[in-house]
Amino acid sequence: MERESVSKSLPDPHKTPSLIIVRALFSMEGVKLLDFWVSAFGLRVRIALAEKGVEFEYKEENLAEKSELLVSANPVYKKIPVLIHDGKPVCESLIIVQYIDEAWSDKGPALLPKDPYQRAQARFWADFVDKKIYECGTRVWKSKGEAKEEAKKEFIDNMKLLEATLGDKPFFGGDVFGYVDISLIPFACWFYSYETEGSFSIEEACPKISEWVKRCKERESVSKFLPDPHKVHEFVKKRFGIE
Repeated sequence: MERESVSKSLPDPHKTPSLIIVRALFSMEGVKLLDFWVSAFGLRVRIALAEKGVEFEYKEENLAEKSELLVSANPVYKKIPVLIHDGKPVCESLIIVQYIDEAWSDKGPALLPKDPYQRAQARFWADFVDKKIYECGTRVWKSKGEAKEEAKKEFIDNMKLLEATLGDKPFFGGDVFGYVDISLIPFACWFYSYETEGSFSIEEACPKISEWVKRCKERESVSKFLPDPHKVHEFVKKRFGIE
């Protein structure tokens, strides 16, 4: 009886939709990207693929009602972006960019430096963007009063650290557009929202970063994907209920 009750409690794998999706997932060919139009993290992947000259199929996700494909491809976090390369999913934007650089090492420019120390430094600053710029920028538009002022000061201080790292170089990797640039430039389309909601100017606080943004936008890989900052701001206001 015990064995029978256990078997009845188990789902029939042939009737489980997620397993059907998983089978379909691993039978895919080519390159597909599960993404959302305003995601700075997804933009990283799109820019990296464009830099390498890799064609891909873009699949817009409804984050309010995530597709079974997304949940199956990223069962741990259930978040975009997810790159699917010949049926094999790769998750987390910075990891995806590294994967793109390695998987298509014979195409386009290298995204990460070859020198081990320089690679470590690039990974450090890309991680800094994730932990400091994204998190702090979100607090700028979500918080009010004293908390907003603290978030604004922290955001500007973090941007100044990045500006000091950039220095007088055209790009963070020197003359070469690369990993750190790809990590940060997608947030440029959010700068207007940070500035508007925080009542400050990135150009005044960090003029070298502003010039760097202009140089990055001259690249087709960047200009073709970055959305209109005003449309991003409208999304931010709606998403966070900002008056």
